[in-house]
Formats: sequence, structure tokens, C-alpha cells
Amino acid sequence: MTDPSASKPPVADQLAELLRKAIVPGGATVGGIGAFWELFISNEGDVLTAVASAGIGLALSYGAAMLKPFHSANQRRAGYIGDVVNEGTERLFAKATRFEDKYLLCQAWDCESVRSEGVQPVEGIFEPMLQDVFVELQIDSSASFAGFETQLQSAVQAGVVERFGGQISQNIWDLLAESRRQKAFRQMAILAWGGYGKTTLLKHVAYCYCTGAVPHKSDGRQVPELLPVLLPLRKYRQQLVQASPPSLPALINQFHIPSLPESHRLQPVPPNWAKDILQRGKALILFDGFDEVPLLERPMVAKWIHSQMRQYAKSVFVVTSRPKAYKEQDAAHRLTLSMPMWVQPFDEGQRRRFVENWYLCQEKLRTRRDGPGVRSEANKGATDLLQQIEAEEDLRKMAKNPLMLNMIATFHRQNSMAPLPKRQSELYGEICTLQLKDRPRARGLETVLLDMEAQPVLGKVALGMMQKTLKRIDRDELLREMDDALKDHDESVDASAFLKDVVRISEIVVRQEDEYEFAHLSFQEYLAAAYIAAKPEERESILFENLTEDWWKATILLYAGKTKKPASLIKEALRQKASGLAYDCYKQTRKRLDESLRAELEELQSAVKQVKDERYADLERYLQNGQWKAADEETYRLMITEVGKEEGQWFSSDDLRNFPCEPLRVIDGLWVEHSVGKFGFSVQKKIYLEDCGGIADGRYYKDAYIKLGRTVGWNQQITYELAAPRGHLPERISEKPVSEGYRGRLFSSLAPRLVNCSL
Repeated sequence: MTDPSASKPPVADQLAELLRKAIVPGGATVGGIGAFWELFISNEGDVLTAVASAGIGLALSYGAAMLKPFHSANQRRAGYIGDVVNEGTERLFAKATRFEDKYLLCQAWDCESVRSEGVQPVEGIFEPMLQDVFVELQIDSSASFAGFETQLQSAVQAGVVERFGGQISQNIWDLLAESRRQKAFRQMAILAWGGYGKTTLLKHVAYCYCTGAVPHKSDGRQVPELLPVLLPLRKYRQQLVQASPPSLPALINQFHIPSLPESHRLQPVPPNWAKDILQRGKALILFDGFDEVPLLERPMVAKWIHSQMRQYAKSVFVVTSRPKAYKEQDAAHRLTLSMPMWVQPFDEGQRRRFVENWYLCQEKLRTRRDGPGVRSEANKGATDLLQQIEAEEDLRKMAKNPLMLNMIATFHRQNSMAPLPKRQSELYGEICTLQLKDRPRARGLETVLLDMEAQPVLGKVALGMMQKTLKRIDRDELLREMDDALKDHDESVDASAFLKDVVRISEIVVRQEDEYEFAHLSFQEYLAAAYIAAKPEERESILFENLTEDWWKATILLYAGKTKKPASLIKEALRQKASGLAYDCYKQTRKRLDESLRAELEELQSAVKQVKDERYADLERYLQNGQWKAADEETYRLMITEVGKEEGQWFSSDDLRNFPCEPLRVIDGLWVEHSVGKFGFSVQKKIYLEDCGGIADGRYYKDAYIKLGRTVGWNQQITYELAAPRGHLPERISEKPVSEGYRGRLFSSLAPRLVNCSL
């Protein structure tokens, strides 16, 4: 006979379960009390032993299960969504009993892929899951928009910045953890240029919330438990620009939920579900891609977003956008959130983590196993790629952009770790050749791309889009452009067939809903530049007409790196007084000039000196006139733009560790010269190393920095006079108040650069 007690859980477990039921909302019922009494009578000795031996230990061992909200969101999600990839759909939905659980499962599926929407798979490259390769982005709280200074100062005074070790950079979880304590953090704008990972960041956040993988903060702050809703604005812009747009709950119920994978399992949607979580402050609304809304429609979308944020002010809203789209409208129509943030470029550590994760994931997927051999092979590929990147300045600059780093890694692996092209224009050219020719040929595909020259056709299309300032184009217009380009190049291929194969086979053109675009704006810019470079005598004038337009700058620089004769472009830029652009074009080209162009080279070298003088003309004028405060502000402006950031942002340690030597020498030389050796970075460096015991190894030595501050007078009010202490200027690191720890870390990062640049 089977022992009835054999299938029962241990007494301690039964006791814990009964205690858990006793603290369920509603309290202990008569039945619950009776069950507890029955357990006590039938297992008196065991119960007493359990209570006596466990005591406080019972609370410690089972307290989490009893006192924590049973089946809390994170427990529940981890239980049935945590293994989304490996468990069958039917089984997962069978475990999910509530509508919210099923929604989280569908939203997780929508976010799990690392591949951008519309981008086709690459032969020999496996598509990793987002969480396998994701590297946490650093977010810089240093945007310079009206009203932001007050919010930032409040955050500094409240200790938010200090809590992050004196650094201004945080990750998204730091910011979300503040959303319950400070209302400003419930409305965040995440700003970055294309390819810096804005969409990937929102996918990561949504996926972590859906699967119970939200990190715990070590400083005692908790990331709030929220329900994520990821809404690409370009997908819903037609609904939002109507005369009577839907409310946010209606948008979620009627449009977002039906668009999710397996959405048929979410029907019917409880009528007040979305409105309820929004009103209770339980929603995390992730609006992705404000810049992807057409320019004329942005005021209407901004107005709608503002309305929803006011109505559901308890919930948390995050909007991503390119900076220009966020701030280019007039004040009355501008999208304005209380906490605008900047995504920082990948630093060396982030590049290393991404490449190592990416290569390990590729090897695991290729071999379908893990082990020392797999990891060794992955490490070999990652190490080779990282060494190549860190050895070349152009590659390092490109690899600061996560999308470009992904492309570089893909190119490196597909080419069996061959040496990478060392310049941006060369790498784009290799990628285009790989996508349009080498890959379809290697795969033996039947495609029109192998029977024609596809790149110049796409180049003409790209140039047309540049001239119309288009990043997206509808199918009919694109087919007309392609048909014209095909005829211009005497190609008999049908435009529809060409478009189909370009999208199907390459990663260069992708479909987004009812429109098409180049996979990244940089491909459009490169192809336009290459098309002009093929016949510069006919087409270079197009660039001349747009030398002062920001929209064309990247195309112009790519052309300068590709054309065999950059002299005419640089001369024209100088003639139009676009001196900075002329200098940048000169830096891009590495072509050897033949005898007939040597005279022009000398002229260009002379022009470069003139350009250099012009770039620092304002700084020199301020210093000559003793306008020390204006000179300090101009020094910040010159340096922040030199590292590729906009005025109002702050430096990262990585910015200063790798600051270019030439502009650093010029700036320092002007300060030293016009202060008669009293001010300048080199003066500060000497005091720091010789008088304060500092060490130029990049580490922050607090005592040495505090001593430096006392010596040069930074611990007192800043004095913009020549009578100030030696080394007092330049002082400005940003346009906003910063903590001493942050300043100290930045100076500690600049010190070794001053030594390496021989200042």
C-alpha cells in the first residue's frame, strides 16, 4: 500500500504555504485556519520541530515566497517567459493564465531579435538574440535645451549625480529607478544620431521587463515594476495626425496589440486594461523614432504626445529621436520632455564587450555547442578584429557607432579575418560589393544583380534622394527613380525585379511598412558620393551647390575620401568660406597626387594653415583682448565639437583620453602665449604632476586633484583676470554645474593625453 504522506511536500513547505495563504489580501479564512489546525494535529512533532529549529530561519528561507507578492510580475515572467527561445509557443501560452501575462509574452517576442526591421539575413552570419550581444549604453545627462539646466541642477542637489560616482553618465536603469522619486524622470527623451542604438535600447528595456530580467540596484534604489509598451511612431503616424487621433489606450488596444506576434491569442482585449495601467502609473510607454515622423507631421505628433503625458502623468514615458528632429521646431510646436538625454558613443570597453559577445554567439550558433574550443575560436576572431580597430583612428571613430561596429564585425567574419579597409569610404565600398556581388555569387543565387552593375543604379537613386532631402521613399516613386537610373545605365532589367532582388538579397535597401529606405543613412550618403566620384566633371557641381548645407556634409566628406582629385572640392569650399569643411575634406583624402597636382598640394597645404588659423581666430582674438571668460567658453566649444558632440554636452573620460593632439597643442599654445605663460593646460599639467603629487596614468587621485584645485584657485570663485592664480584658466568643462568628482575624473583623463601630446 502506498504511504499517503509520501506524495506530500515537507511539513515546512506545507506550513509556509498555509502562512502565505494567511497573508493573502482578505486575511485568514475559517477554512485556512482549519487547514492549519489539521496540519498541526497530524504532524504535531514535525511542526514543533520545524518552528523551533527554523525560527527566524523559516522567515529567511521562505520569507521571499510568503511576504513577496506571490506570483509577482518578475517571478511569473521568469517562470514562463524567461526561456522564450527554447520553449514551444503552445506550452508558453498554456502557462500564461492572465491577459497581462500573455501580453508580456507577445511583447517579448517582438523585441527578442537583434536584427533591424526589414534587414535580410546574411549568409554565414547567424542572427543572435538581443540579450546575447547587447551592451549597456551610457546615457549622458547633458543636453542644452531650455529649462533643462534647472532640472539637472535639482538632480545634482538631490544627489542623483553623486550617487553614480560623480559621473554624469548613467544607464537606463539608473534613470528609471529615479522615476518614482522625481517626476522629471517620468518624461525622458533619448537623443542620438543614427545607428547609436536608440531602438535597440528600447527593445532591451521592454524585453527585460517582459521576462523579469530587470536588474536590481546595488545602492538601495529599486527599478519600478512597469509594464512596457513599445510603439514605433512611424508605424502609427497616420493614426496620430488625424483630426481626431485615438487616445493612447485606444492606440494600444486597437493598433499595437494586434501588431504583436501571436496577437490572435490576446483577443478580446479587456476594454479598460490599457487605460487602467496608465492611470495607475504602471505603464512604461516607449515611443521610438520621433525623427522618423515626416517633418510637417511632427508638430501634430508632438501635440498628441504632450496630451497623453499630461493625462497619464503617473506613468513613465521615453521618446527616442535624432537631436535635430527633437529641437528644430519652433518653441510652440516642439516636443519637450523634462529630461532630455544623449546616448554616448561606444568607448573602448563597450566595443570590446560587443565584439567578444558577438563572436562568441556566432561560434555557438555555428557549432551548436559551447566549450573551451568554441570559446577559443571566438576569442581569436574577436581579438583580431579589436586589434585592427584600435590600430586605426578612422576605424575607431566608426566603431563608436554600434550599428557600424556590427557591420564591421560582419564584414570581418565574412572575409575570414582579412585586414579591414582602413578608411570609412573604403569600408563602405567593400560592404556594397560584398552585398551586391560577392555574396549572391558565392551562394549561387539566381538574381539580376549578377548580370548588371547595381551600385551605380543605386547611386543615382541615392543622389536623387539626397537632392530631395529624403530618407524614405514610397514604392511608386522609388520604382520611377530606379527605372530612370536603369535606363541611364543601359540596363534592360525591370525596375520591380531590381528592387525585389536588392531588398531580398542585400542589406542595403530595406522595406519599412509602405516605404523603402537605405539600411542606414550612411549607405545613402556613400552611394551618392561614389556616384558623383564616378564622373566628377559632370556631377561635382552638385556638391559645390550644397557645401554649406549640414544635410550634405557626410556625403561631401565621403566624396573627398573617394575622389582621385580632391583639390577642386577643397578650393571651392575655401572660395565659399566653408573653411572648416575644406580642412575636413583635406584630412579625409590620402590619394597620391601626380606631378601635375603637386603645385595644388602646396597651395592646399598653405590653405590648411590658413584654415587652422581661422578655426581658432575667435579664441585668439578673445585672448589678445584679455576677454578671459569668452576665451574659456570658446575653448570648451572648440573642444566639445572636436570630439563630435554638440555644444551643451559634456565630455566623457574617453573623449579626453583620445583627444587629438594637434588641436590640443594649438589651444594650449594660444593660452600660454597670450597669458605670458600663466594659463594653459600644460601649465596645469606641470602643477598637477610636480607640485600636487599627481600621476598621469588616467586614474583619479582625489587628494592630488583637491590640492590642484587649491593651488590654482578652483575651490574659490572663478576669476577671469590675469591676476588670477597661475593655472587658473582654462577652467570650463561644460556649460552646466558639475560635481568635483566629475571634474577630477575628467582632468585625470586629460593629464596623460597632455603628456602623450608633449604639452
